[in-house]
Amino acid sequence: MLALSERMTPPGGLRPLTYKTLFGLIAATGLRISEALNLQVKDIDLPMATLTVRQTKFNKSRCLALHTSVVQALSDYLRARQRFIGCAGDTPVFASLSGRALSLRGVHNVFAGLRDQLGWRARGEHALPRIHDLRHTMAVRRVQLWNEGGTSIEHAMFWLCTYLGHANISDTYWYLTGTPELMESVGARFERFVRQGVGHE
Repeated sequence: MLALSERMTPPGGLRPLTYKTLFGLIAATGLRISEALNLQVKDIDLPMATLTVRQTKFNKSRCLALHTSVVQALSDYLRARQRFIGCAGDTPVFASLSGRALSLRGVHNVFAGLRDQLGWRARGEHALPRIHDLRHTMAVRRVQLWNEGGTSIEHAMFWLCTYLGHANISDTYWYLTGTPELMESVGARFERFVRQGVGHE
């Protein structure tokens, strides 16, 4: 999707890089689309590799640590943006050439166009993949990596709950339901545990 975003029109313009960075940021950090569109330039601290999400759902703010690849992508985007519309601190990060924040409807339309070109199909209860599924995928993949690395899922889920901005841990666990890859991984880990227990008897 990010590679396809880069090929949007106009070639060499700000629009392709804007959508590539927007969708990449959501996929990497699990931001809600509303949170991403409400970000202001001053919320990004590249030297500290952090992103501040202010007063969002449930009136909570949170500071997110960013991977080096995300810092680099944001740095590249802001540098390009500076050439087109500037980077004043109180302006929206993801903006059109007029300087206004991208509209939610417009972003959904762009996502739908890219999704259809890629031939993505839904696996869950929704008819078509949604932008929110990028957030879902980030959460599930993070837990998969923790599980594969032997991290205590019980403790890690509280970290993920905070990072995603959930009010209740049950909301975070909901992301894991109906995910075959994760269920297979957890099942294999439990089977190894049982075998080890039998061996010690």
